[in-house]
Amino acid sequence: MSDIIRTVNLRKSFKKGRGQGGEVLAVKGVTFSVEKGEVFGLLGPNGAGKTTTMRMLSTLLTPTSGEVKVAGLDLSAGAEEIRRRIGYVSQAGGMLRDLSGRDNVIFQAKLYGMKQKEAEARADELVRLFHLEAYADRPVSTYSGGQKRIFDLASGIVHKPELLFLDEPSTGLDPQNRAHVWEQVKKLRDQGTSVFLTTHYLDEADALCNRIAIMDKGELMAEGTPEALKGKYEAKTLDEVFLKITGHIMWNPGA
Repeated sequence: MSDIIRTVNLRKSFKKGRGQGGEVLAVKGVTFSVEKGEVFGLLGPNGAGKTTTMRMLSTLLTPTSGEVKVAGLDLSAGAEEIRRRIGYVSQAGGMLRDLSGRDNVIFQAKLYGMKQKEAEARADELVRLFHLEAYADRPVSTYSGGQKRIFDLASGIVHKPELLFLDEPSTGLDPQNRAHVWEQVKKLRDQGTSVFLTTHYLDEADALCNRIAIMDKGELMAEGTPEALKGKYEAKTLDEVFLKITGHIMWNPGA
């Protein structure tokens, strides 16, 4: 199986605040790969560098140094084409509150160059795929958090990307809506979409991810399947693995 993401010695530094001088190295030379068709989870405590890493991989930040290939393209030369091949769903979401969910998906499709009829047909397809008929034509302002999140997912894949980036896909959702999000992520994987996600829910990573990597202080500390890591660290749960590797208890944003 070929790689959808490959990084070699990826680094990112930021200048310190005014009057302080110098730089902060947020990502310290990480090397890893993500295979096509898998769900890959990047985990870490706050400040570990995982969001910075995701933003570099999705072309939102320029690396300070290192090699990055996404969807077969070198990040340094192919950022515009990479954006056509990937989807990105941020934790905050990006739906227009005054439009319906269906119209948001149509709007997103047109941003990717689809004509009106093609965009409408794709939106109808996604509404059926995710079983959103009951509220697809209501204003987004009336949606629950879970309903918004599913439409965020639909908007993120409207152009049929090879790779979908999900930043904290179920943060703040109740158990029923979390389960619905998990179901849709699994459905995407089963249809061949590669998924790269960050999450603070370790049970989510265990349920969804084919492989995970754990970062701390800008460095990659461990990588493997959830089961392999639990075996290596003699742990029953990923929470125990995480604690042994980082010395942190994962902050749970929904607790």
